[in-house]
Amino acid sequence: MVLDSKRQLHCLAAILLLLVSVQPSQSDPRIGNRISKSEVFLSPKFVMEPGSVSNKYYYNVDFPKGHIAIKSFNAEVVDEEGNPIPLHKTYLHHWVVLRYHQRKDTADSGAHQGDLSFLQSDHVVVKNSGMCDSGLSQYFGLGSETRRTSTDVPDPYGIEVGNPADVAADGYEERWMLNVHAIDTRGAEDKMGCTECRCDLYNTTVDGGNYNGGLRCCHDGAKCRVEKGFEGGVETSRRSLYLRYTVEYIDWEESIVPVRIYILDVTDIWTKADESSGIEARHRCLIEYDVESCSAGGSHSSCTHTKTLSVSLPTGGDVIYGVGHQHAGGSGTALYGEGGRLICSSNPTYGTGKEPGNEAGYIVGMSTCYPSPGSVKISNGETLTLVSNYSSTQTHTGVMGLFYLLVSDSSPERDNLVQRYPAQNLRVDY
Repeated sequence: MVLDSKRQLHCLAAILLLLVSVQPSQSDPRIGNRISKSEVFLSPKFVMEPGSVSNKYYYNVDFPKGHIAIKSFNAEVVDEEGNPIPLHKTYLHHWVVLRYHQRKDTADSGAHQGDLSFLQSDHVVVKNSGMCDSGLSQYFGLGSETRRTSTDVPDPYGIEVGNPADVAADGYEERWMLNVHAIDTRGAEDKMGCTECRCDLYNTTVDGGNYNGGLRCCHDGAKCRVEKGFEGGVETSRRSLYLRYTVEYIDWEESIVPVRIYILDVTDIWTKADESSGIEARHRCLIEYDVESCSAGGSHSSCTHTKTLSVSLPTGGDVIYGVGHQHAGGSGTALYGEGGRLICSSNPTYGTGKEPGNEAGYIVGMSTCYPSPGSVKISNGETLTLVSNYSSTQTHTGVMGLFYLLVSDSSPERDNLVQRYPAQNLRVDY
């Protein structure tokens, strides 16, 4: 495909960034002389206009090849010239990246409004380690907070992908799916209402009006109400946007400690396993919920809505990284172990300006946890408590209370390895 001059410049810049981003890490006798690599990719384009919604799934997207350890995954929405787009113009509801195995002779599925093609027999979804029975299977993903939330995986750990031994069967290969959910709020009557997917602003009725807002109202192709007379000029034009994502990684070697990915959902309806009755554990994750205004319900002290979940991981281990995911109105989330000990708390940063990464009124970052190696452990079968707090001075629809954890197996030999690792190489953001 022939690119115009602007796209050529943009691609050239990306190539130059890639070339300068492949560099050796500091040599360490315990881990060898690793080469840290960084690749920058663009999603397929999605075309937006005032009030429009794009929520498509792109299959077989560009991704680093080989048996590697992912060290970070960052993304943002940009235009055709590579300029970052602020949230108050195009709101990034979420982006997620899912791993799957596909038969090699199967054609690329392209872009779809849903992920129904995964029901075909030639696809095998490779889920993370938990917890939901359906949904939240991604390896990576964030929302409006993406620009100012650290995703670094500290040494000597890594997210292992691309191992040929893990492929489902002969004739299959590992591929990646990208879902981008964006809402164009230029000229919107109620920008925040559009980002919360309020059904009335989308002229949509779900479940006889009992569903007030959320993903089912801001689906792909939906349109949020814009102000009358908002027309003409560059701010009302259709434009092509992309998700630009950067993957940092190193080639896999035996000294890297693999981690498991857990995503906890505060809406999880957990049915405990009962071996005597043959009942398996079930996790029905609703993913989103509503926050009622305290002036209407009067049930929340200090106008804070608190939602909690009690759950246990199928396998414990050392906590390597933790971060929460909330929407506007969120005031923080925390994960506790038995006895009330804090495992990780994650609090939002709200923007104060107009520039990308600092948009006033939006969550532009979430704090992260990087415990010292081996210092924070989760025992097998330990009951965890997830707490998600939102301001309830006003009603919020379609909010989320998710928690993303990286956990490694714990053993005396592995503890000795990571305890000897230089402390200065580990980020601590408690």
